[in-house]
Amino acid sequence: MSALAELQTQASARTRIPRAERRRLNAKKRWDNSGYLFLLPWMIGIAGLTVIPMASSLYFSLTKYPLLKGPTWIGVDNYIRLFADARVWTSFRVTFTYVIIGVPLQLAVALAIAVLLDRGMKGLSFYRSVLYLPSLLGGSVAIAVLWKAVFGADGVFNAFLALFGIHGMGWVSNPKTALGSIILLHCWTFGSAMVIFLAGLRNIPTMYYEAAEIDGAGPWKRFTSITMPLLTPIIFFNLVMQIIAAFQSFTQAYIVSGGNGGPADSTLFYALYLYKNAFSYFQMGYAAAMAWVLFLVIAAVTGINFWLSKYWVFYDA
Repeated sequence: MSALAELQTQASARTRIPRAERRRLNAKKRWDNSGYLFLLPWMIGIAGLTVIPMASSLYFSLTKYPLLKGPTWIGVDNYIRLFADARVWTSFRVTFTYVIIGVPLQLAVALAIAVLLDRGMKGLSFYRSVLYLPSLLGGSVAIAVLWKAVFGADGVFNAFLALFGIHGMGWVSNPKTALGSIILLHCWTFGSAMVIFLAGLRNIPTMYYEAAEIDGAGPWKRFTSITMPLLTPIIFFNLVMQIIAAFQSFTQAYIVSGGNGGPADSTLFYALYLYKNAFSYFQMGYAAAMAWVLFLVIAAVTGINFWLSKYWVFYDA
């Protein structure tokens, strides 16, 4: 049979499909297309709340936009100015110090508390809720105000030191200790990482610990040889999420420093300086350029973390 005859035979076979079957196939096709209707609210949300704002901010970053007037195209001048701005580099130094010191300390505290809670103490749900509470309140204005009062010159912490004959100081107003007080506040909000660590610890099979104990391994050996390797995917997840959040820290620095970057710009976080350029100096174009630089820095740091993870993160086969 020739190819033309075969095609004619197939066409005639399709025309002989019963009408009911054709209706069923058409209804199935319409049902498949209806999936896009259910995705429509998400598509509208992602376009209206993410894609369009990002595209707008990219455009504004290439303009001079004093907020009360229309934007004027200036090309990459904002980015050139940004890298020549001494306060930008100061804010980067403060932010990287906060990230490099604060995030590991917070994760270490969270892991230590999770290991203690994993021992199966009574009232575990109560302790877990109490310890998680600071994470819910740590980024709030009220807690930042309270923290500023506690570590102020006449605060509770200095009153505690006075009991031992130690003369305190204004910890949040001293350039040498202001950033440390904010890092301490960051470490105090360990609850979310702690809950994730606790869930990871509960998923480690007990047979590994039993076998190690039979072989004579002590608690520290079991922790370093079993717990830590099997927990590395959870550690990596917490590390990435906490680094991204730390780079965007704003509320604590704004409240504790009074909104001006603290003494000698010691708490001038990058996000705080971005906010001041946008809503204090009304330089929206410059602030948009700063936002895109921050986005690229976070993306680069996250990419480096994913690249390094292949050397220390171990997944189950």
